[in-house]
Amino acid sequence: MGTKSTPPGFHPIARHDGIFQEQVHDTYQTKGKLPEPTVCSKCSAVFHKGRWQWLVAPANAHQHNCPACQRILEHQPAGFVTLAGEFFVAHRDEIVSLIHNVEKKEKTEHPLKRIMATEEEGNGVLITTTDIHLARGIGEAIHHAFQGDLEFHYNPAENLLRVSWTR
Repeated sequence: MGTKSTPPGFHPIARHDGIFQEQVHDTYQTKGKLPEPTVCSKCSAVFHKGRWQWLVAPANAHQHNCPACQRILEHQPAGFVTLAGEFFVAHRDEIVSLIHNVEKKEKTEHPLKRIMATEEEGNGVLITTTDIHLARGIGEAIHHAFQGDLEFHYNPAENLLRVSWTR
């Protein structure tokens, strides 16, 4: 009566009590809840029902910069997309057009997903975005359309994504 036996194949579950690591906090995410309705004084996006949307702003709306406009004002991108290579140089206009189509599609439903700047770099280009998901979407769209080498480097401490595409 006093001995315990463990059935074959039984593995005890290790407990993970203790301090949990905090999730990554985006410093540009709105702290607390904004009064509704709130309109961005730069881009006219409206904070309504807990998120930023493209709506007509009521006359009595509060004023507050949206996180995307704040990133743009402070020159703090969340995503970096680097495009380079001979193929890019030969098909630059077509690739840039694809990039702007991806941004336009994303931006219609998500006002915080925007391209901040496009800078020429030798035989390539550097595109900065206000959102890591837009940077990833641009990289995936280019890779899907033109193949090539696509790399992602995510820095969780800074909530920053670097996308590199070459062909």
